[in-house]
Amino acid sequence: MNKEALWVVDFGSQYTLLIARRARELGIYAEIFPWNKLPEGLPKEVKGIILSGSYASVSQGPPLPEHWIGQRPVLAICYSAQWLAAHWGGAVTEGTSREYGPALLEVVEKDSPLWMGVPAYSQVWMSHSDTIATLPEGAKATARTQKIPYAAYEIPQSHLYAVQFHPEVVHTEQGETLLKNFLYSICGFSGGWRPENEVDGIISQLRQDMPEGEALCALSGGIDSTVAALLVHKAIGARFRGVFVDTGLMRRNEVQEVLAAYKAVGLPVDLIEAQSAFLEVLKGISDPEEKRKRIGHLFIELFEGVLKRHPAIRYLVQGTIYPDVVESGGSVSSTIKSHHNVGGLPTHLSLKLIEPLRFFFKDEVRALGKKLGLPASFLERHPFPGPGLAVRILGEVTPERIEKVRAADAIFLETLKARGWYNQTWQAFAVLLSQRSVGVGGDHRMYGEVIALRAVDSTDGMTASPTKIPYEVLLEAANRILAEVPDVTRVVYDISTKPPATIEWE
Repeated sequence: MNKEALWVVDFGSQYTLLIARRARELGIYAEIFPWNKLPEGLPKEVKGIILSGSYASVSQGPPLPEHWIGQRPVLAICYSAQWLAAHWGGAVTEGTSREYGPALLEVVEKDSPLWMGVPAYSQVWMSHSDTIATLPEGAKATARTQKIPYAAYEIPQSHLYAVQFHPEVVHTEQGETLLKNFLYSICGFSGGWRPENEVDGIISQLRQDMPEGEALCALSGGIDSTVAALLVHKAIGARFRGVFVDTGLMRRNEVQEVLAAYKAVGLPVDLIEAQSAFLEVLKGISDPEEKRKRIGHLFIELFEGVLKRHPAIRYLVQGTIYPDVVESGGSVSSTIKSHHNVGGLPTHLSLKLIEPLRFFFKDEVRALGKKLGLPASFLERHPFPGPGLAVRILGEVTPERIEKVRAADAIFLETLKARGWYNQTWQAFAVLLSQRSVGVGGDHRMYGEVIALRAVDSTDGMTASPTKIPYEVLLEAANRILAEVPDVTRVVYDISTKPPATIEWE
């Protein structure tokens, strides 16, 4: 464990990872624990605890670790604030409608250390249905809104601070100040944590975790699997065995570019050509979850073939990162979508799973990659899903549809690079829709394909907003796609935020 740590207890909130994310941005290592898988005690390194919100109501939701309150400073958010009020002698009213969105907050206890530097009025983000009606004995209100008399309260003698809104989301204007006050002024963190400073510790731990035998890493060409592979290679040297699977679902020229990049950084990787096998398992399949599962199963079959040829392999290395885990239901949140590299391994493989990046966010992985010597050209590559173009084709995956979305994707990225926008967006790609649309080709009516373009601004993929690409750039890309990609009659631009949408369409 780090010298200092914040523990975040997850009760199923969609924002739990953002809490840890914000703490790390403030220079403090934060780790998340599901409410039903808590450690036995509190190590001395833990200097503070944040309790998350939840999708549940206080009358039916999970219990809080009350025995920890008083041992360390605690910040209770939304559901947790309500649960404590209801179970410590106050009262919570179950709402008939959910309060979701911005609210004007008024600070009424300006001397509280939690509210130092926060103006009397500011906007906060609400996401709840229950509301605190009365406070427990010994608690004092510290903030309110027009609708909520107890938008925040505290019990100083228990070092307990509670808010009914979400300071971790960017829509709460003073959220960073509030969290900084809790972490530094109340908990007494010294700060200074940086992901790149963890490289030596990760490598040392990997050596302990893999004392003998070989490690197999299936690289996808993305930053996550590449950084995971580099860490393991540095830890165990020649005992590392990397494979890169050509699924036939990669972007244009990606296989050649990725292999060249691996060679440049001295990462030994063997190529497995499996295009026809992936097409076969995806034949006739339209459901996105079934696509992901079939792709995952085929990867396992390919691994089994490698294992037969190399019986000394004892470990499987994966580039799993924090958002992968939470979106696959690896916490106590509902599953958003399954990730083919999350969820363990079939027991018959008898391999130990090694995930050196499981507790890192995407931008933190990039920081690790920079420290490990990856060139900027690789670090700046846009994220790409493990199942590849299969989940950027809505409906059945066929060779013809793969070529269409690959061509459209290449044109979009080429346009962004030429116009200086590739590095101004976090991720950009094309999607081939399942719905056809009427168009005109020459003098004839056509019923052609629809391409959706997607570009988002983000830091770690947990939240995202559409990139404001100039109209003329989008028009240039659209006109090229309509002219150069056969049977496409319409191009649209996706302006959805995450949440409620996800970045990928499937």
